[in-house]
Amino acid sequence: MNVPTASRPHLVVVGGGFAGLWCTRALASAAVDITLIDRANHHLFQPLLYQVATAGLAAADIAAPLRHILRKQANVTVRWGEVTGVDVAGRAVALTDGAALEYDYLVLATGAAHSYFGRDDWAPFAPGLKTLDDALELRRRILLAFEHAENATSTAERDAWLTFAIVGGGPTGVELAGTLSEIARHTLKDEFRHIDPSRARVQLLEAGPRVLASFPPSLSEKAERQLCELGVEVLSGSPVEAIDSDGYVRAGERVPSRTVIWAAGVAASRLGGLLGVPLDRAGRVIVQPDLSVPGHPEVFVAGDLAAVTQPDGKPVPGIAPAAKQMGRHVARALRARVDGRRDDAPFAYKDYGNLATVGRRAAVVDLRGLKLSGLLAWWFWLGAHLFFLIGFRNRFVVLTNWAWAYWTYQRNARVVFRT
Repeated sequence: MNVPTASRPHLVVVGGGFAGLWCTRALASAAVDITLIDRANHHLFQPLLYQVATAGLAAADIAAPLRHILRKQANVTVRWGEVTGVDVAGRAVALTDGAALEYDYLVLATGAAHSYFGRDDWAPFAPGLKTLDDALELRRRILLAFEHAENATSTAERDAWLTFAIVGGGPTGVELAGTLSEIARHTLKDEFRHIDPSRARVQLLEAGPRVLASFPPSLSEKAERQLCELGVEVLSGSPVEAIDSDGYVRAGERVPSRTVIWAAGVAASRLGGLLGVPLDRAGRVIVQPDLSVPGHPEVFVAGDLAAVTQPDGKPVPGIAPAAKQMGRHVARALRARVDGRRDDAPFAYKDYGNLATVGRRAAVVDLRGLKLSGLLAWWFWLGAHLFFLIGFRNRFVVLTNWAWAYWTYQRNARVVFRT
């Protein structure tokens, strides 16, 4: 076990996501003792979380234990726990178990959570998708919806169970909608006796004028067309007004739906508010250009918790590539400080493109002006996600499962348990 020493500075990294893990790994040869704290024991490849929620992959396919990933990095101690307080003056963090860890440097990279835009009462009826627990709960609700429909005693009850509504037309919403439609129309074919799963309604609700608003309009249009070909009802231009256990209200119309999924908004982790520095409207820390906290050059914030503006005035997007870049940037700044140098170089985000899958053989890719859609974009999306998965086993398992699903439409992780 690595124990911080008086002769080497102690770095505490809170969060084992993309930003925190990439920062930690980039400091493997640095003369610093690192304690990585996370309330989960694993690193999660969030871009494929929807595949777990829709029974295409098992949880272990997209997650790897942090201790295993960092087992060969001698200057790291992984600590399972949750940070509840930050004393920037005393340079210490408090944990739920009552422990307090002192630090010389601190990196906060705790990501984001769901935002219901002031309507947190909707949360029990419209769960979101940020963690493995979220994905497993969504998978349970989705699969059991068909079981409840099979047992329904009235047409109205059956139709409510067979209506799936996804709120939010970003990449997560689009991916969920397309995959749900494929499950209903192909995976579950011939498996029920009293219902026809292909008659399930999958609705994608977007308050704005188009889905995938971060993509060029031409690709948004193609994505919507691909969704419609899959049988998804794309409803844009009006926000959801209410959600309860029986369904939702939109544009003054109540729609019975027993399965509503939230993919519309995120808010930064609450830890940002413990620093006593300005936050933006989403609760993200407004950091210095080098990602340090104003007035505290020994504290850095990275990933979805950091509010960073690009030279063109646009915010750095809350996506995995941006978080990785921030993590590596913070590592460079920390290495300079440990070596007795000062590196205040501003963080510069490199936009390598944007991509989203719509369904089987359907995706859209915006790659620095190169716009792809359809099968070619799907192959590009597949290759990119396989490349960035951590660990050979994960890549092999995911490729095998996807190949099987491609040819058979079957999804292998469909077991649910009573709760």
